[in-house]
Amino acid sequence: MGPVPDLSERATACADRLRQADSVLLASHIDADGLTSAAIASTGLERADITHDVVFKKQLDADEIASIAAREFDTVLFTDFGSGQLDIIAEHERAGDFQPVIADHHQPADRETEFHLNPLLEGINGASELSGAGASYLLARALEDGTDNRDLAALAVVGAVGDMQAVGGELVGANRDIVEEGIAAGALKEGTDLAFYGKQTRPLPKLLEYASEVRIPGISNDEAGTVSFLEGLDVELRADGEWRRWVDLTDDEQQTVASALVQHALKRGVPANKVDQLVGTTYTLVDEPEGTELRDASEFSTLLNATARYERADVGLGVCLGDRTGALDRARKLLQNHRRNLSDGLQQVKSKGVERAEHVQYFDAGDEIRETIVGIVAGMALGVEGVDPDRPILAFAEKNDEETKVSSRGTARLVGQGLDLSVVMREASQSVGGDGGGHDVAAGATVPAGAEEEFIEAADDIVAEQLE
Repeated sequence: MGPVPDLSERATACADRLRQADSVLLASHIDADGLTSAAIASTGLERADITHDVVFKKQLDADEIASIAAREFDTVLFTDFGSGQLDIIAEHERAGDFQPVIADHHQPADRETEFHLNPLLEGINGASELSGAGASYLLARALEDGTDNRDLAALAVVGAVGDMQAVGGELVGANRDIVEEGIAAGALKEGTDLAFYGKQTRPLPKLLEYASEVRIPGISNDEAGTVSFLEGLDVELRADGEWRRWVDLTDDEQQTVASALVQHALKRGVPANKVDQLVGTTYTLVDEPEGTELRDASEFSTLLNATARYERADVGLGVCLGDRTGALDRARKLLQNHRRNLSDGLQQVKSKGVERAEHVQYFDAGDEIRETIVGIVAGMALGVEGVDPDRPILAFAEKNDEETKVSSRGTARLVGQGLDLSVVMREASQSVGGDGGGHDVAAGATVPAGAEEEFIEAADDIVAEQLE
């Protein structure tokens, strides 16, 4: 029995089908969760001696599914998507084009198929308790044949963290079971540490200055203030003339910095419940070198997001599969470019601001922000002054001459009040001739160019109904 008993029968059935297949095509999404899903599934298939090809798609619509069918594989394994497109996939299944096997965690369409591994089918939350990578991990565990695929739990955690499933900074539910398997296998280490992004790679001043988890007056976005704060501590800040990183500090030095940071935040009026968020749960990939992006699950997931969003899913997959030379070097260059683009995109939102309907807020980036990253920018914008953190945000970006990409982001508090952006995106987009879906806290859609205002009106009405 695997780590999530409720899904073990589904995982076993999917694994049995894959063993019986004449030919397998693995199709996966392109974000961090999709890349880790593909890497886990591909490794599981390889270890089970199942020959397969891999293809990535930015989105799964009727045209893309038709292109997959044209590849003429006996079986298609969909990872991190497929459930929401099951109505279209089922038509190809009925026509005998291919046998689908789905390992996903998104809201399923109203259609059934025999080999479908999805936590939502067993009452497990697919937005916070099991990611696409987690579903692929359960499949890989069911595929194991004298191997022990528990080492793949590390990638499953990277996927879950990249999919924003760390509730309150910690993985819960079925994700928690996978964490425990990874720890038992010696692939993961769990700890409590400063809950800031970049502890492995950023110099200390940049670690604190750029931290957006909790805004601290005199430190957040304040280079001079951050340096002054650090220089007032009894900590050796530099080595060989260079700023040390968090990972370079001793345990005692880390404790000194963290304690001083908490006291500084309280003195500057940061509420106690926000100060508590300065410390959280961390997930370390113990087989990766200390001081690299691959050592920390959060930094690893960001590195992966920087690959496929720039049409280089092959690079992200290579990193996940262990290429520590060419693929990793290329991924790091893509990450530098990704950070610049995110910074530029966020600056655009800050300068132009957002518009508000009655229940949602939105901005239209046109062709100035890539449609593959506009959702990330939207999420970051919820922490910007002038943007209301208590209402969902919609972001539009030009996809092509005929279509517009829409991304949406909410908060855990709004979800607790009834917000479900997967429903909002799906129903509002379909009302204007598009389609969409995703999770309750983050979802996306594609709509015809020119239908943006009509889409906003429909989305606003649906959000109003949900939050009532």
